[in-house]
This record gives sequence, C-alpha cells and structure tokens, in this order.
Amino acid sequence: MENSASNPSITQALQAQAVQLLSIITQELDVQHFSEIVHQRIAQQSTEQTQDEHAQVVKTQDIDKTYFQGLTRAQHPQFGSVMIKWQLSDGAYPIASDLTHEADILAAVNASSKIKNNAIAPPLLAHHCVNVQKLEQPQKLVIVVMPYYPNASLAGQLSDRNQHSLTVQQKHHFLVQSAYLIANLHQAGWLHNDIKPSNIMLEGSDDEWPADTMSNSLTPRLLLTDFALAQCMTMANSQPNPAGTPAYLAPERWQGQKATIQSDIYAFGAMMVEILTGKRPFQINADSHDKSKAWAIQHCQQLIPTLSAEYSHYQCIVDKALAKREERRYQDMDKILIDLKLLENS
Repeated sequence: MENSASNPSITQALQAQAVQLLSIITQELDVQHFSEIVHQRIAQQSTEQTQDEHAQVVKTQDIDKTYFQGLTRAQHPQFGSVMIKWQLSDGAYPIASDLTHEADILAAVNASSKIKNNAIAPPLLAHHCVNVQKLEQPQKLVIVVMPYYPNASLAGQLSDRNQHSLTVQQKHHFLVQSAYLIANLHQAGWLHNDIKPSNIMLEGSDDEWPADTMSNSLTPRLLLTDFALAQCMTMANSQPNPAGTPAYLAPERWQGQKATIQSDIYAFGAMMVEILTGKRPFQINADSHDKSKAWAIQHCQQLIPTLSAEYSHYQCIVDKALAKREERRYQDMDKILIDLKLLENS
C-alpha cells in the first residue's frame, strides 16, 4: 500500500482533515470529562491490511472505506493520567468493531490475571462507543482508556540513546519478565500475534523508575499491550496476508499458516536478539521494491545471527526460539523460562 508521505498534495489534504477530526475528538473527550488533552498520533487506514509499521498516514483508494485511529494522552478526575486509544469510522461499516475486539480481549486477559494475581496487561479503565457527526455524516467513535505510563515501552530502552546504558542484568530482567508475560498469556488461552518491544510497557511512575537512570539497579515490572491482533488459541486461523509486524513474523506465517504458540515464540526470539544487541536479527533494505517478499526471504532463508562473545551463552536459546521449522522450535514459553533461569544459576 502506498504511503501518502510520498505525495505532498495528499499529505497536505490529510493534515487538513486531521485538524478537523482532532477537533471533533477533543470535543467528545471533553464531554466525557477528560482534560489536558494532547493528541500524540493519528493515522488514516483502509480496510486492507497494512504491514508498514512506520506508516503514520496511509493513502487509500476508496475514501468511504477508510477509518482513523489515534493515541491521545489526557487527565481524568477518576482515572488520573491516561492514554486513550480511539478509532473513528463510518457508521455504515463495521470497522469500529476492531477496537471493541481489542477491548474485549484486554478485559478477558485482565480477568484471568486477577485470578492468578499476576498482571499481564494494563487495566482497562473505560471503553466507550458513541455516535458523532463528521462532515454531516454519522460516524462511530470507539475509545479505550488505559493508564498512562511515563516510561513508555521497552522499545525506548533499546534505542541507540539508551541501549549502551543497560546492564547485562537489566537486559536479562527484560528477557525473563517478557517471557513470563507471554507464558501467562498463553496459559490464559490467548495468542498475542504482535510480540515486539514497542508492545511491552514499563510499569511505574517517574519516581519509581526514572527513565534516565536505567543504568542503576532499578528493574521495572513489564506489561504486555496492544491486543489488536490477539486471538483465542482455539479460534486462531490462517490469513491470506499475514498480520503482524514483519520484523518479528515467523516463517510459517509468511507461508499462510495459522498463528500458534510457536509463532509468538519466534517473535520473542527476535525480540531477544534486539534486547541483547540493540539490533533486530533480520533486516531488509529500505528501498526494497517488494518489502513483503524481502521480509519473507529473510525469515525463511536467512541464517540466525551469531551473538557476540558477551552474549554467547544465550545463543542456544535464540537458536531454538528462531528455528525456521516449528517442530524444531520451543514448544512453549515455560521451556524458555527454564533455560533462562538456568543461565542465572550457571
């Protein structure tokens, strides 16, 4: 799908439309007692699946079948500082059910984690679906409200600016805690289908986990987020276009096979390499003509990277997590946790 950033006239038109849309969103949030509203991201999407994880605005051919998504930070008298995920779509199309699906899964995951007294995901503070008017047309606005975490995601800790300050112990902590989250999610009967550092949040306030002092001994608790692609294990199926983030998508998913525990494990393996080295295990050229084909070749054919001597003791775990064939991969996250714990004791 073509990114509208390549066409200045389209970009300007969408920016003008975004200003109008955000005004509508702000008014609706104000009615629901949100204040100090700051819009952080808005994207226009089509009903077609896109795999461009960096696309902020997407050009679509049929404007009637597009919808808008955004992230907004705000304050609320009951919930405090929050992050709002919202989706605005034409009332004639059932697109808004996507975010409702995510809210339902988040509620189910939260219910499961309360039973086990072990949080997997951020709490779902509120979920609203309201009708609004945009350009004289009825629109459906769905909002999902969760706590705002000032330290953001694990991806921020792996940035070029922060990566060098992480200790080996902190990296190991991130690996173990991420593995626990995914294991608990699987035990609750869900596949995430989009495991990556940007979907793992660092819990805690600025006072508890200062973002600029990650070089000390503080190790924040992690939470798994973004359940847009999550599926119940008993209902997981194959898709003609594999959904997920290409850099973490298992070989079998590129071949049209259904999502499984092993495909989540593969994504965790890719994230392991990124946490340890600061680099993803597989890369493609930014100017690749067919990015989907390029990614498929990387995941299906490219050799698993060899870790540096500093992290060579993780190599066996990485190799087994990133095995090209499912039967040679770890069969569950508990086995990975056992191997990670063994490293601590060796």
